[in-house]
Amino acid sequence: MKTEDWKKSLASDYETRGRRKATFYSESKIELADVYDQDDLRQTDFDPQRDLGLPGQFPYTRGIYPGMYRADFWMMGQYSGFGNPEATNERFKYLLSKGQTALALALDLPTQLGIESDHDLADGEVGKAGVAINSLRDMEAIFDGIPLNKARQIFTTANAIGPIMLALFLALGEKQGLGSSEYTIVLQNDVLKEFVARGAYIFPPSPSLKFSIDAVEYCTRHHLHFKPIVICGSHMRQGGATAIQEVAFTLANAQAYIDEAVSRGHHVDEFAPSMECQLSVPMNLFEEIAKYRAFRRMWARMMKERYNARNQESMKCFIRVYTTGYTMTAQQPLNNIVRVTIEALAAILGGAQSLSCNAMDEAVCIPSQEAAHVALMTQHILANETGIADVSDPLGGSYYIESLTNEIEKGALELMEEIAHKGGAEKAIKEGFYQLLSRQSASETQQQIEKGARIIVGLNRFQEEDEKVKIECFKVDEGAQERVIQRLYHLKAERDNEEVKKALNKLDREVRLGKNSVPALLECVKAYATIAEMCQVLGHIWGHYQEGSTWI
Repeated sequence: MKTEDWKKSLASDYETRGRRKATFYSESKIELADVYDQDDLRQTDFDPQRDLGLPGQFPYTRGIYPGMYRADFWMMGQYSGFGNPEATNERFKYLLSKGQTALALALDLPTQLGIESDHDLADGEVGKAGVAINSLRDMEAIFDGIPLNKARQIFTTANAIGPIMLALFLALGEKQGLGSSEYTIVLQNDVLKEFVARGAYIFPPSPSLKFSIDAVEYCTRHHLHFKPIVICGSHMRQGGATAIQEVAFTLANAQAYIDEAVSRGHHVDEFAPSMECQLSVPMNLFEEIAKYRAFRRMWARMMKERYNARNQESMKCFIRVYTTGYTMTAQQPLNNIVRVTIEALAAILGGAQSLSCNAMDEAVCIPSQEAAHVALMTQHILANETGIADVSDPLGGSYYIESLTNEIEKGALELMEEIAHKGGAEKAIKEGFYQLLSRQSASETQQQIEKGARIIVGLNRFQEEDEKVKIECFKVDEGAQERVIQRLYHLKAERDNEEVKKALNKLDREVRLGKNSVPALLECVKAYATIAEMCQVLGHIWGHYQEGSTWI
């Protein structure tokens, strides 16, 4: 049947069923056709040889490895950490015993903000959103009986304190008798997105960006197999950004970090192979699959054309994915297992290298052990029982997928041009440009949900007045905060405080001279200085940042 005849048949179909033909859009407001064919690809100037290629070949649209999951499954992780270090140690040992291949260490908010656990601002937050870490002593307890080389890699959410966490892991590795080549540390260390989405910043944007690159520079010189920065779009997406905005914001932020590293005299090929990106994966299955493909292609071209990368590894973007918390509901929480499965499926079909799945109860509490187990087994079921890992890029060549991929790339490039005209990511963030777009998108989505135009099962449709399944919330031990504080007091009483003072003074001198901060931070850590003490030194030099102002 010819296309025109098919369209007449479609119109007749709507009329016969008594329905008015509606216009459909993706979450990024890409208008969707009734059906896709080769004409849609021609209209976007799509060249299969230039834009698609094969898995493992530039521009890596179809994946960064030729064999993809046939050669090895993606890394399976679970975001963990709560209460005091001993509780996190217990959870890590459990997850490793169940086949988890990577560890992801969640830090509580006081730790992320460089605040000691006994501070007034920390009260009630110690151990709530992650584990409380004040010093190397806490790290020793978290990894007691867990050598750093037991997992394929260890990931942590340090952003504003990224270089300090690097120093903590390096000191811990020495304590365990391991050479740094024997284990791999992955630092989120992306502070720019904190000013957009999470608010876990300490210092103003400019020194914060430079501080992040201290970790990149240090690892480039001494620990090339470490991953010193993971540039995150996921948090901005959860803050309201669309898929197109997530891609554009992440790549524009990447340019800011790369430009800073290059300005220090490093060629992009020296450090780019160690960079990773973290993207979100909400429920719009096909748009999310297309997003990863577009992102890889844009990363490869950016590296080659903007930064003159010659090493193919610089052009391959390692993508790690966390399923999306905001799509989960406190109502009918068992449905979240289905949501997480669909999101994980999108990440795998999109070609992600690392995946962590939310537990079904995360909408209401820290995951229980049972819920965390189900989330991890979801990945094992997808890997071993569905066949989706048997073929590299199984959706490659789909008219719909390739059209969506092209549209996302086009929209993201246009938005990146706007960011560039504003002076780049740092200036655009300072002006609130990212924040404005994200909040507008979030507001539109919320209005759609409230009006019922966007259906969320169990929330605004198919509700149950008397829910039969009740989640037994995981509760952090109420005494955990006090034990953390007591450990902190004992540390300060037992350590050599003169050595601490000496190390902190050296940190102050080195940073004021413009030197890389990591060597001095490492000395502070080994002397058992606290994260907060190190941040106080840096704050005296750089100041502290508060949204709406520059210095406080």
